[in-house]
This record gives sequence, C-alpha cells and structure tokens, in this order.
Amino acid sequence: MQLERLFTISFDSLAAHKMRTFLTMLGVIFGVAAVIAMLSIGEGAKQEALKQIEILGINNIIINAKVPDEGLSSDQGLARSPGLSLDDGKNIAQFDNLIVNVVPQRFEPFQTIYYGSHEAAVRVVSTVPEFVYSSSVEVEQGRFITESDNADFSQVCVLGAKTKRSLFAFEDAIGKEVRIGDLNFTVVGVMADKYISRGKIEGYEIKNFNEDVYIPFNTAVKKYNRVPITLAKSGPWWMSSSDEGNTQKYNTPEIDQLTVTVKELKYVETTSKLIDRILQRRHFGVDDYDIVVPESLLRQTEKTQRIFNIVMGAIAGISLLVGGIGIMNIMLATVLERTREIGVRRAVGATRYDILRQFLIEAVVICLVGCAVGILIGIAIARIIAYYADWPTIVAPYSIILSVGVSTAVGVIFGMYPANKAARLDVIESLRYE
Repeated sequence: MQLERLFTISFDSLAAHKMRTFLTMLGVIFGVAAVIAMLSIGEGAKQEALKQIEILGINNIIINAKVPDEGLSSDQGLARSPGLSLDDGKNIAQFDNLIVNVVPQRFEPFQTIYYGSHEAAVRVVSTVPEFVYSSSVEVEQGRFITESDNADFSQVCVLGAKTKRSLFAFEDAIGKEVRIGDLNFTVVGVMADKYISRGKIEGYEIKNFNEDVYIPFNTAVKKYNRVPITLAKSGPWWMSSSDEGNTQKYNTPEIDQLTVTVKELKYVETTSKLIDRILQRRHFGVDDYDIVVPESLLRQTEKTQRIFNIVMGAIAGISLLVGGIGIMNIMLATVLERTREIGVRRAVGATRYDILRQFLIEAVVICLVGCAVGILIGIAIARIIAYYADWPTIVAPYSIILSVGVSTAVGVIFGMYPANKAARLDVIESLRYE
C-alpha cells in the first residue's frame, strides 16, 4: 500500500476521535513545553553570564585587597605585610612574556557626586589610562584619562553612562564641572552603556560599571588622603568599623584592586598561580588579598549550567516518558476497538506490514503534533518568564531539534508494540470479533 494512502487513513482515524487524540497528546505537549522552557531559561542564564564575564575580561586576573583574618596570621606578619600595593603590580608586570599590562585602581570614599542641584550615587575609581584596554568598557563621548592627566595631577573625570544620565539627562556633559568631595572635576568623557543585570556570578559580585566615575590615579593619591583607619570586615576599604576601640594590627593597602591582563587565554590559570606565589612572598603569607579569575568563573558557570540542564531535562523527560506510556495504552485500546476493521483490511489485501505502518504512523503523528503544540507553549512560557520575572530566556534551535527528535523516538518506541500487536492479529478471528 502506498505511504500517502497510509497517512490519509491514519489522519482520518485520528480525526474521527478528536478528544481521545487530544488527551493522548497531553503528556507529549507538557513534556515538550517543559523541555523548551527549561532549556531556554538555562541558555538565557548562560548567555547573560558570558556577557558579565566579558565585561570583567576573559583574559584578566583580578586581585582585590581584603581585610585579613587576624586569627590566621601572627601580629608580626600582619604588621610586615604592606597590603595590596603598586609595588605588587610592578613585581607582577616584570613577567612581560606572559602579561600585557597591570592596572591599579583605588576606590575613593565618595558615594555621591554633584552637578549643581543634581546628585548621583556612584563609585569613584582612580585609575590609569590602560584601564580601557583591560576591560570591555568603551568611551562613547570625549576621551578617557591620559598620561598627561596623571602626570599633571589634572582634575578631570570620565562618567559612567548611568551617572551621566542622572546628572545631565540629555544635556551634553563634556566640559562641565562636577563636585567630588571638596574638589571640582571637569568632565572629559562619557563611557558607553553596559548591560549589567546579575549581582553575582558563582559568588563573585559584579559591580555596575555604568555608575563608575573615573579620575586620574596620581590626582587621587595627591589630593585625597588615604589615612590608616579601623577597617570593616566587609565592603570597601574606606568604610570604617563601628568599633572605634579596636587597634588595627595591619597596614591599610595602598590600592584596592589590580587588574592583570594576560597575553593568551591558555596561560591565565598558570599566571594566576604565579601571581599568588609572588603575593604570598611579598605579603609574608598574610591572606589580605583575593584572586579572581573570570575564565575560571566562566568554566564553573558552564559546569553549573550543564548540571542544571541535565536535571531539568531529566524532569521534562519523565513527562515525555509518561506521555509515551499514555500513547501506548491508548493505542492498545484502539487496536482492540478496531480489531474487526483490521480483519476486513487484511481480507481485502492489506499485508501485516501495512497494518504495522498504519498504527506506527498514528503514534508518530500524535507525538509530532503534540510536539508542535508543546514547542509553541514552551516558547510562550519562556516569554512570560522573561517578562514577569525579569529573567533572560533564549529559545535555542538545538532545544527545538531535541524536542522533535525525542518526540519522534517516543512515537516509534511506544507505538511499536501496539502496531506489532495489530499486525499479528489473525484475519479469521478478527472478522469474527464483535
């Protein structure tokens, strides 16, 4: 019998019992919708993590100053360690066969800056011109800090995109003066807007670069005092502890962060270990710094995402398994119901193979139609989650291909037994069946 004719008979049979066919599809519909929705959430989270890590710089190693645990170090060691310093950066930069540049940063103790009656919550970062090469942030208007700005102790600044909007709205900021602490700074540049949404990646907090204000490093060192203070156990170095009676046993670090850019990605892990050994020696074993490797964060994020996808896929797969069992049960009942029809068809010349193909086609059609509906529902669920939960979702082509493939396999596997049973029915017994 021609395949086209078999499809026509199969579709007619399914259309004759619309409600039963729809109920049979439900398991597949829910299973596929779950697969699409879960994988789209996972893919969205993965892409978002990639964007955040790209901002940090995939070839970078970030060294942060931190408060040492006094219980783990001797008072002598705490007193000898200088904390994170420019000399640390100079020692690291000597390995120029591995390292492109080392960028120091200081976070100044000003959380608000002013322009006339307008104010903006910010993070004031004093740094050097090489900063733009060690991160993915770009200048949209004007320019960044230059070597001459640093050499001349110039009072100039570059605003993050959000800071510029808060202070100037649609007004041109270039050439205007803003007040940072007790000093006025001339705006010479505005950074491009960067999408920042996730607060943390694998436990590492991502700062909003759009709220940063950049000033020359030498200007900050000369004009803003960085006096030793009793430091908080968390937060920036300039946040003092509420316990005024404590005596600080360690030195206030000269800088808050070093960003080391490695020449090639394959050397990042090796270089991070080398840097750790250098700092351990220079800091006399005092744990007053943290080393963050964005490339390692990326690998850990991908590993976590794979586990998430496997777990969610397994849960969705159970729904498809249940749907497949439902299809097999309904198809077995259908074989029993259509026994006489099978006998008549066999009597007028249909072969066992024709009967097998007919019932198998019906099972696969149920699965594929259910898959199509499930894909649409899954995409709709992903869009709803993105809209109401503010969580990015991406429906990847591989998730749709996977759903179609699994649905087809479910139709063939769970439809084979009922189809085989129908094909093996005795013609005479089938004609006698009431």
